Amino acid sequence: MKTRNQFLVAGMALMLFVIGCTSSAIQQAEKNKQFFTRGIEAINNRNWDALDDLVAPNYVRHCQATPDVTVNSLEDFKSFLKQDAATFPDSRITIDKIVAEGDLVAFYCTYVGTQKGQMGPLPPSNKQMALEFAGVHRVANGKLVETWLTWDNVAALTQLGHLPPPEQQTSN
Repeated sequence: MKTRNQFLVAGMALMLFVIGCTSSAIQQAEKNKQFFTRGIEAINNRNWDALDDLVAPNYVRHCQATPDVTVNSLEDFKSFLKQDAATFPDSRITIDKIVAEGDLVAFYCTYVGTQKGQMGPLPPSNKQMALEFAGVHRVANGKLVETWLTWDNVAALTQLGHLPPPEQQTSN
């Protein structure tokens, strides 16, 4: 009887440990989602100073869609965002989906903006685009430390009038 009780006590202790770990993981995931939302609000409001509390000084951004853009610090990130805001002064990001696990936050968002400024070699088109993009943030010690992003440049450039629309296939 004593051995059975020991197993019951050990089993209950393990169950409480697992529930505690799960609860903690869920709380961290929710905290990271709120963290992401605060970052998008700061960007949409052009509150660059708020990023000091959200982004690590050694932040790194990875993006195959913009291979010539290097972001290896908080200051680089702010400069990138300021340039984007100058090019698309009415831009807004809408969060469509957020999933968080551990130190990662995955997101799917929509960026809407009118190109009023120079974009690299491309002159202002005064056209609006609505561009879906996706990515993953890594959070450490309460700050954003790394991001991986992707989007469809052809769709963006076509909406802005910098590329002709794809030809329609006709059936025979």
